[in-house]
Amino acid sequence: MFYYVLKYVLIGPLLRLMFRPRIEGLEHVPEEGAAIIAGNHLSFSDHFLMPTMLKRRITFLAKAEYFTGPGIKGRLTAFFFRSAGQIPVDRSGRNAAQAAITEGIGVLAKDELLGIYPEGTRSHDGRLYKGRVGVAAMALKAGVKVVPCAMVGTFELQPPGRVIPRFGIGRVTIRFGEPLEFSRYDGMAEERAALRAITDEIMYEIMQLSGQEYVDLYAPDAKAAQEAEAAAQGQQRRRPRLRRQ
Repeated sequence: MFYYVLKYVLIGPLLRLMFRPRIEGLEHVPEEGAAIIAGNHLSFSDHFLMPTMLKRRITFLAKAEYFTGPGIKGRLTAFFFRSAGQIPVDRSGRNAAQAAITEGIGVLAKDELLGIYPEGTRSHDGRLYKGRVGVAAMALKAGVKVVPCAMVGTFELQPPGRVIPRFGIGRVTIRFGEPLEFSRYDGMAEERAALRAITDEIMYEIMQLSGQEYVDLYAPDAKAAQEAEAAAQGQQRRRPRLRRQ
């Protein structure tokens, strides 16, 4: 019940006013039955904007840190995510990933919409990164279609680390693509090559919808490499120059 209170009374009207979201391709989202909505992830606001615009309820797999944060802010964030029926996902290892897949399949078994960000985290620089194969495993094991989705403009309005969005600098577009069907991979849910191929196809469609630059690396690895390079350059600039005699 609180999901609909958030959507129609507390948060939904405010988000529509602040972000002025446009929606494209809504006809591609099935009106009934199970399906996975797989999208890019640019901003904390993504979790709320898509559900606001969809007619159906959607359950997201959200990182566990949203449910365990310290202080008043952490408790409020956890309250909103739990009240909206979102599922915490531990991202610490293979067993945790399998638990997330099981949770996702449970949502799909109830003929509901499941929202997932295949990148596994928000993009730190606005580019689209390599997807995790969990989305493919859920699609095959549940036998459902995947609807690619692109959030356009949320990074500019509220990039990672920014608490209060920038208002008045643009509008958000939520763009859905045609459902992707993977029955040709039936019986291959445990084959890594098949899961990788499916995931890459999903990410390609998201890239086409979003117009983002694609990077064939996992986002955390790319971020760590960028930080290491920046640190090395900083050390190089601080290194004292030898005086010529």
